Amino acid sequence: MAIFDQAVNQWLLSLMTSTALFKVAAFFSAWATLWLPLAIPIAIWLKWRPPKPMAAEQKLPLLVALYLIAPLILWGASWLDGVSFSDYGLGWNLTVLVSVGLGLGLGILSLTIIFIGQWTLGWVEWHWENWQRLGQVLLPVLLLGLWISVTEELVFRGFLLNELSQDYSVWVAAAISSIIFAFLHLIWEQQDTLPQLPGLWLMGMVLVLARWVDDGSLGLAWGLHAGWIWGLTCLDSTQLISYTGKGPTWMTGLGQKPLAGGAGLICLVITGILLQWFLAGKV
Repeated sequence: MAIFDQAVNQWLLSLMTSTALFKVAAFFSAWATLWLPLAIPIAIWLKWRPPKPMAAEQKLPLLVALYLIAPLILWGASWLDGVSFSDYGLGWNLTVLVSVGLGLGLGILSLTIIFIGQWTLGWVEWHWENWQRLGQVLLPVLLLGLWISVTEELVFRGFLLNELSQDYSVWVAAAISSIIFAFLHLIWEQQDTLPQLPGLWLMGMVLVLARWVDDGSLGLAWGLHAGWIWGLTCLDSTQLISYTGKGPTWMTGLGQKPLAGGAGLICLVITGILLQWFLAGKV
């Protein structure tokens, strides 16, 4: 017991004296400070009052304001550290674009495997009569997904992971950054997000693995993240699928949220295995 207490005390001391955690806290404080003066008037205009659940059309203006500020904060952080966005894993070259394409394909493939599996088991049904709607949303949702994902990857798998890796091992840094990534989703809505926290954490870890597989580049993680956003948003907005109610909720997801169920976790595990297989093929 004494050994355990000593280990816990040492761990708490390391957290309290971590330069990386101080810089991370300063980063998110600055981000919030710049965002709130925009977010509060927008929320009032939208007549949204937390913790009231937020509709998608309410979330988008707040998200736009938040993510428009992110590059400014990231530029300030990189300037203070004397680094560039390429040090965070985002270099603008053909290799990154190829990795983004591979990530998009892998993201769509993993979703296809999971939803075909659920359809085979009779847990979901397809509404092919809504197929024509897909053409209307494919490009806008892809562009939105690419923007959201590159911003989040720069913040969480770029800046945040780099800073934490200065004080911690790569996997401890990955775990901490993924915890922060998961819990910050509670900003938008709490009731639906709480059951998704384990899935969001695992998603963060898989995206860290994607950066590792891509030799430190964010291209693969960016594409993978965008692929998931693209696929799920298109399915939801076009109502191409619906749940039959035959599958157990703990598998299909609480509130029909894939990350709140076993199917979503299996999707992430499959993706992680594919990434490991890809990594094994490179060494």
